[in-house]
Amino acid sequence: MKTPFLKLLVIALAITCTSCKKEVALSEYKYAEKGIVLNCDKFDLKLLNEALFTFENDITNAYSKDKKNLTQAYAQFVRNAVSGRAKYEDIVSPHTLAVFEVLKSKSELWDLNNTNSKLNYNSPVFKCISENLQSKDLKTTLKALISTNSMTTKLFGPALISGYRSAISDKYLSAYMALDLFYAKLFDVDTSKITQKEEKVDFNSLPETPKAN
Repeated sequence: MKTPFLKLLVIALAITCTSCKKEVALSEYKYAEKGIVLNCDKFDLKLLNEALFTFENDITNAYSKDKKNLTQAYAQFVRNAVSGRAKYEDIVSPHTLAVFEVLKSKSELWDLNNTNSKLNYNSPVFKCISENLQSKDLKTTLKALISTNSMTTKLFGPALISGYRSAISDKYLSAYMALDLFYAKLFDVDTSKITQKEEKVDFNSLPETPKAN
C-alpha cells in the first residue's frame, strides 16, 4: 500500500523541482568600487547600484563619448527617451543587458500588464526611490501622477526635461530614469543585436559619482 504512494510522492517532488525557477545571478560587478549610493531596504542593493552605474556609462558613451560629460548625456538621453526617439539597441551594452536579465527576475519590480510602463510604481523599491527624490517639485508631480493612476512618461516628461540636471547629484532621480526610461523599455528591444556588440569600458574616464557616507 505504501509503495505506490511513495512513488507518486517522489514523482511529484521531481516535477516540482524541475519546474522551479532558477535564480538568476550577475556574474560580474564592474562598478562595485563606486560604492553604494542607493539605499532601499528589501532589495539587492549591489544589483541596484550596478544597474545605475552601467546605465550612466551607456548613456555617456552614446551621447558624450568624447567629452565624457554626464550632464550632456542626461540632457540628450532624457529628451530622446521622453519623445520616443531613443535607440536602445545602439545605447545598451552587453554588460547592461546582463544586469537587465537579473533585474527581470525581480518580479516585484515590474508590472508587465501596464500599458504605459513595465515598471511597477507600487513596488517597495520604487516607493523608496520616489520618497528620496531631492527635488520637491519632481516628488510632488510624481506622487500626484501615481496617486491618480495617470503616471506616464508623456505626462512626467516635461518635468524631467526641466530637471534632468538634478540627476548628477540626486542618484535617486538617476535611478528613476534608469528604471523607467531605460530598463523598462528593454522588454520591447531585440536583445540579439546587443549581445553581438563588443564592449570596451574605460574606467578612468567614467563620470565621477559621490559615494555615500
